[in-house]
Amino acid sequence: MKKTKIDWADSTWNPVTGCLHGCEYYYARGIANRFAGCDKLSTYMPNCQATWRRVNPDSKPEDAIFEVDAQCPPINIFFDAKKQKVIRRTAPYPWGFQPTLRRDKLSEPSNWKKPRTIFVCSMADLFGEWVPDDWIKQVFEACEAAPQHRYLFLTKNPARYIELAEKDILPDGADNMWFGSTATTPETEFFFSGGHNTFLSIEPILKPFDDSLDAGVQACEKTDWIIVGAETGNRKDKVIPKADWIMEIVQSAEKTNTPVFMKESLRGIMGDCFRQEFPWEASGDD
Repeated sequence: MKKTKIDWADSTWNPVTGCLHGCEYYYARGIANRFAGCDKLSTYMPNCQATWRRVNPDSKPEDAIFEVDAQCPPINIFFDAKKQKVIRRTAPYPWGFQPTLRRDKLSEPSNWKKPRTIFVCSMADLFGEWVPDDWIKQVFEACEAAPQHRYLFLTKNPARYIELAEKDILPDGADNMWFGSTATTPETEFFFSGGHNTFLSIEPILKPFDDSLDAGVQACEKTDWIIVGAETGNRKDKVIPKADWIMEIVQSAEKTNTPVFMKESLRGIMGDCFRQEFPWEASGDD
């Protein structure tokens, strides 16, 4: 678990990494590929065998997913010239951005005693169709074992939430779990549920939403939270949103008293209209 520059969370936790969506504006892919690889995937501990496996050996290489053993994580080995000694460190992304379950990281929330707002799987889409149900169950179980934290989940595949609910895998009525959907255009499907805390992350906003979000909010009666942000980075065709686009969303949200959190990427665009609201502050849960 690490502190994060993501302004709506205190920390990130990545028991699963990697994604197969292929979004060109997704920053995590570049980070994972930059730090891809490891020096040792087999044993460096006595009597430790089978530290990793490929879950789908018959798939194409670009569709491969992996699991890492809890006791024997992949490591990088390097010589620290300043300290004059060999250093062993856990390799963060042994297979780059290929989806990977890191069982060695599942216990991290339990070791973090101070309550935190945690963005779960910032380096993955935990609910992508390629992620086995069992991986997701193990992540939820790890969350339930450390109830002092608030957990935020986010996906581009919100239909998976519904599938998991039908299988009784999605935790029901968990006040400290928030299930988000990523939307970049008005046509994107969202997940709303009366039995779960849900939020909508419009990031990066790529076009005006007009009245589309308003219709969605009214149909669902209540959206618990909306996050809005601009595209970051230096992509050639990077979209710069207009203030009017953001204000249309704010006006729709205000009709149901839904908190809106604007990311720092919008501060210069929104000026005095900039706001950062959290739903748990309004309810007094914090």
